Amino acid sequence: MPRMTTIRIEEPTDARHFVMTSGPSLAAVLIARNEARCIARCLDSLSPWVDRILLLDTGSSDDTADIAARHGADVRHLPWPGDFAAARNHALACADADWNLIVDADEWLLSGGEMLRGWCAGPPRLGQICIHSNDDDSTTANRNWTTRLLPRGVHYEGRVHEQPVAALPGARIPVHFGHDGFCARQLETKMDRNRPLLLAELRDHPNDPYLLYQLGKDAEMRDDDDAAAGYYAMSLPRTPANANWMHELFVRHLHMLGQTGQRDEALALADREMQRWSESPDFFFILGNLLLDHAIDHPAEAIGQWLPLAASAWERCLDIGERPDLQGSVHGRGSHLAAHNLAALRSQTAALAA
Repeated sequence: MPRMTTIRIEEPTDARHFVMTSGPSLAAVLIARNEARCIARCLDSLSPWVDRILLLDTGSSDDTADIAARHGADVRHLPWPGDFAAARNHALACADADWNLIVDADEWLLSGGEMLRGWCAGPPRLGQICIHSNDDDSTTANRNWTTRLLPRGVHYEGRVHEQPVAALPGARIPVHFGHDGFCARQLETKMDRNRPLLLAELRDHPNDPYLLYQLGKDAEMRDDDDAAAGYYAMSLPRTPANANWMHELFVRHLHMLGQTGQRDEALALADREMQRWSESPDFFFILGNLLLDHAIDHPAEAIGQWLPLAASAWERCLDIGERPDLQGSVHGRGSHLAAHNLAALRSQTAALAA
C-alpha cells in the first residue's frame, strides 16, 4: 500500500506575492531551517522565473525567515514535524499554485529557467531536473535527475528522502541547479539528521530497496564503509532493474566492495555486469580503480596483467565521454579524471620499465 501522510492544510492568507500571468501559475516551494547562509542566493536565482516563492520555515533560530521575506518569499511557519513529506505537503498546500517547483535552500538555479513556462503550459506530468552537487573538490560534481516540477494535487510520501506520488508520466527538462549541501561544513550540521528518520521509515517498510540505498549513502557520508557496503548489498538484489537510482547504486556498491577489502567479489561482479554498463564512464572509472588496487596487491602480475587492464578501463571512460544523463554520474569520469589517472599510470609504468 502507498505510504500516506496526513497534514493540516493552511489556506493562503493573501495573494500579494503572486505575479499575474496569462497561463498556469507557477510557485517555487521550499522548506527551510537555519539556511541564512544561502537562502538569498537560492531565491534570487528563482525570482525571475516564477510567479511566487513560498518558503515554509520549520523553526529557524537564525535570520532565514527575515532574509527570505526581504528577497520576495511568502514566509510561513510550521514547527518541525519530524517528517519531510509532511512538511513538503504543508508547503504545497500553502503555495496553492497550478505548478510547483520544489527547491532546497542550498540549491540555486544554474540554467534553464526559461524552459519552465512552456512545460507548465502542457498536460499534467512530473518534471525531472538535474541537480549538480559539488563537494569540497570543485573539480567534480555528482549529477542527479530528480522529480521537482509537480502539477497541482501531487503529494509526497516518506519521512526522509521523500518522493512525490502520482500516476503521471515523467520526463526530463533541461533545467539545472547547483547544490553545495555536500560540502564538509554543511554536512556537519546534517550528519545525524537523516539516519534516525531513515531507520524509522525502514521499520515501517522492511527491506525497501530505496531506503536501503539511502542508508548506504548516509553511511558513506559518515565514512562508515562497512555499513555502506552492507546496505548497498541488501538494496541491489531488491531494486527493480528500471529503477532510476540503479546506476548510482551499482557504481557505489562496486566502489564500497573495493573499499572494504572485497575486491575479488567486486571484480567478479563487474565482469558479470560489464555488458549492462558498457556505456557508463562511472562504471569503468571505478573498475580501473579496482584493477589498480588489485595490481598493488599482486605485484608479480601487475605489469603483465592488472595495470594494462586498469589502463584499458580508463581509456574506455574517455571513449564513452561524459554521460550527464546517467543518474549519479560524476563529472570528470568521462574526461579529465580518467585522463589524469591514465597519465599517472603510464608515467609510473614507464618508470618501472626503465
